[in-house]
Amino acid sequence: MATPLSDTPLSPLKTVAVVGLGTMGTGIAEVLVRAGRDVIGIDVSEAAAAQAVATLEASTARAVRREHLSDAERTDALARFRTFTDLAAAADADLVIEVTPESYDIKQQVFRALDGIVRPEAILATGTNALSVTRLAADSARPERVLGLHFFNPAPAMKLVEVVSSVLTAPTAVSAVTDLALELGKEPVAVGDRPGFVADGLLFGYLNQAAAMYEAKYASREDIDAAMKLGCGLPMGPLALLDLIGVDTARTVLEAMYAESHDRLHAPAPILKQLSEAGLTGRKSGRGFYSYEAPGSDAVVRDALTPLEGSVLAEGRSIRSVGVAGSGTMASGIAEVFAKAGYEVVLAARTEEKAGTAKARIGKSLSRSVDKGRMTAEAAARTLELITPTGSYDDFADVDLALEAVAEDLEIKQQLFGTFDKVCKPGAILATTTSSLPVVACARATSRPQDVIGMHFFNPAPAMKLVEVVRTVLTADDVHATVREVCAKIRKHPVDCGDRAGFIVNALLFPYLNNAIKMVQEHYASLDDIDAAMKLGGGYPMGPFELLDVVGLDVSLAIEKVLHREFRDPGLAPAPLLEHLVAAGCLGRKTGRGFREYARR
Repeated sequence: MATPLSDTPLSPLKTVAVVGLGTMGTGIAEVLVRAGRDVIGIDVSEAAAAQAVATLEASTARAVRREHLSDAERTDALARFRTFTDLAAAADADLVIEVTPESYDIKQQVFRALDGIVRPEAILATGTNALSVTRLAADSARPERVLGLHFFNPAPAMKLVEVVSSVLTAPTAVSAVTDLALELGKEPVAVGDRPGFVADGLLFGYLNQAAAMYEAKYASREDIDAAMKLGCGLPMGPLALLDLIGVDTARTVLEAMYAESHDRLHAPAPILKQLSEAGLTGRKSGRGFYSYEAPGSDAVVRDALTPLEGSVLAEGRSIRSVGVAGSGTMASGIAEVFAKAGYEVVLAARTEEKAGTAKARIGKSLSRSVDKGRMTAEAAARTLELITPTGSYDDFADVDLALEAVAEDLEIKQQLFGTFDKVCKPGAILATTTSSLPVVACARATSRPQDVIGMHFFNPAPAMKLVEVVRTVLTADDVHATVREVCAKIRKHPVDCGDRAGFIVNALLFPYLNNAIKMVQEHYASLDDIDAAMKLGGGYPMGPFELLDVVGLDVSLAIEKVLHREFRDPGLAPAPLLEHLVAAGCLGRKTGRGFREYARR
């Protein structure tokens, strides 16, 4: 009878077998050999094994050219990589990492065969990102030495490694592979066994919603991708990322997640099935959500869905002067943006003193731009002169565009639009910066709903390039065209979307944040591990809990409630933990405590 792994001292993981030499398997092999490990590469296909050797030779040659490796180190690394087509070659391995296709049948076959080949103390790791590690372990003769080791693509570049334990996994096995990951220069995070683990569990739900949004013709693929890149600082838009991952792969992951969670947010959008079955799987096939120059190419080419450049939507209205209502950070930021573009700006607040304070805030912002060399002192002075502060909305009488940036309260906004209706001249465009309220409800508070549109700026307005342009069913074509032209003049990127809760960015961002909260609530992973997973594995500039504390937990809860009320999806119900923290007054950085505690300034 074999000695239980938990009682057996683990040998150092010096020899590693990698089973499956596709892109991921070859990438893992490269990481290992460059870190001094002997690697046994195994693939049933001789062509795949030969390709792995060629890929490793090419990538290490590039590393030498970039002075990341010496010639001697490259020679040593290549000598440590041997390839075979028979699993029997894994007999002397201390660790086996299987990276075969995402199929229980294939993976179980591999694990059963390895049971009769590897030494009793060897650790077996699966590289799956979608299947149950527990189910694979249960089929093994020694389930205590089976775990998940999920690298991210491209493995040599991506720092994150998810170490996945099942209820059967011995702590010594987890400790051994965690130490190995650290020695490889990776950042391991410990997670439990559920489809998608942390990074993919959060990422694929978001990608699925983006696909559904596109399928519903709510926004174009270009606008959805631009919105998430510019609005959230992501390296890629969700539809372009689906093409990179593979539409078929995404569908497989989502099917596995839905089978486990029964959450409608994980039920694959029908378009994923349609594209997969048509062979339009993304970059690898040359066409998915976008069309590419050739299979495997990353160069997007025009197709029937590509918008025509420079096409005129309609003849717009003339905009020379702009009224901005509000005295907060958003209002002053928007006023600064318009003044920098040469527009005359009337900045109105409830009192002249508040308006004066808002103008002073703009002055300080402009001074910082001068100090950083972004503009001259003369240009800053000219910009500030274009802004007229006032305590009365009557001074909006001659503006061509009146834009409100007041509290996110429908009653307050409707009262303000009623005032705009009375004081603004005929033909003036009336705009709201709401991020979550129905624009049409503001429009109906006026006698001219055809002149009302949403212009959702992002904070801080001077720095953020995105504006969501929100048409209602009543908005006139020339109003829409004018606002698009104005966005170009103020050097912002407009994206078109319809008048529904969350528009593009918040409708995709906040369910992702809510799902992250649920992970912590269910003790599935820690705050720090989830934040690290999304920054390292997803390329997010901030982890979800960092972002929630910056946005404000009260603001986040309000948006979650609006999304849940509009779409009636149980999966969008705010996480109870979020509601509890808000009720306790823990609102994030602004109160000194949210998901984390902050030093008082």
